[in-house]
Amino acid sequence: MILEKIEQLLNEVKGISASNAGEIEALRLKYLSKKGEINALMADFRNVPADQKKEVGMKLNELKQTATERINALKEQFSQEDGLNDDVDLTRSPYPISLGTRHPLTIVTNEIIDIFSRMGFILADGPEVEDDLHVFTKMNFAADHPARDMQDTFFVEQNPNDVTNNIILRSHTSSVQARVMETTEPPIRVICPGRVYRNEAITARAHCFFHQVEGLYIDKNVSFTDLKQVLLTFAREMFGADTKIRLRPSYFPFTEPSAEMDISCHICGGKGCGFCKHTGWVEILGCGMVDPNVLEQCGIDSKVYSGYAFGMGVERVTNLKYQVSDLRMFSENDVRFLKEFESAN
Repeated sequence: MILEKIEQLLNEVKGISASNAGEIEALRLKYLSKKGEINALMADFRNVPADQKKEVGMKLNELKQTATERINALKEQFSQEDGLNDDVDLTRSPYPISLGTRHPLTIVTNEIIDIFSRMGFILADGPEVEDDLHVFTKMNFAADHPARDMQDTFFVEQNPNDVTNNIILRSHTSSVQARVMETTEPPIRVICPGRVYRNEAITARAHCFFHQVEGLYIDKNVSFTDLKQVLLTFAREMFGADTKIRLRPSYFPFTEPSAEMDISCHICGGKGCGFCKHTGWVEILGCGMVDPNVLEQCGIDSKVYSGYAFGMGVERVTNLKYQVSDLRMFSENDVRFLKEFESAN
């Protein structure tokens, strides 16, 4: 009788199955627990005649081993299936996840790069933590220029014995121009986009960091006329075909002659409005012919080569293009503000 019972249970455990952890645990309790059916058979083993103990014992061991292996296999199978969902983060936002958009400064920077790239300019990049040599000295800044004061520039490390070794956060991307001129044989035609830092109070019109795109063209017989035509083409590509420009005399240490460039107000068409302070013009960038001292400092013969340079603030251009009234909105990460630029992508 006990052999028949063992054989019956053996066939039963070979075919057991489960769909969840609870059912597996119920099977374990039924067959392998202290009050389970296999333990009950082992308790009856003492009543088996001596001549049958060997055969019955072997069958009991086979039954227990088969039941254990089968239940363990079910546990492993269920564990693997459950592991397929381990990559689900229950704390993240539910689907569908709304897609973001490019930042307005990125949109405008890419547009500026695209315009100048079509005119033959290539991208150049440099470090944001720079030395005085490339930020100021090679750009023809006087030793006592205010920009070299800690009130105007962020200093990382000072060297009182040699100011050219001062480590600072670059205040303009002209330092990239210096590095390019040091290592590149003319002709040179590059644009240098990047973030810059100045020690200024944060207001609606100014920030301690902002973004620039500067351009540099060095070759033989480069003239101011070349500069004017490139800037006129840029202005019309960026703000519309009817845009006009005007150049006003100005001063920069690294260019001579120097000029500020205004564009005709694209809101009122040059007639005068509150945005352009009723002048019909809005300032957009600074420019000029590269000072011969800058060329010589960077190892370029100023008697053979000439060139022009220009620089603009990306925030300024974005303000003009999208009429953003407060510069701080670009860095506050207000999703409501950023969503307004979804259609600009």
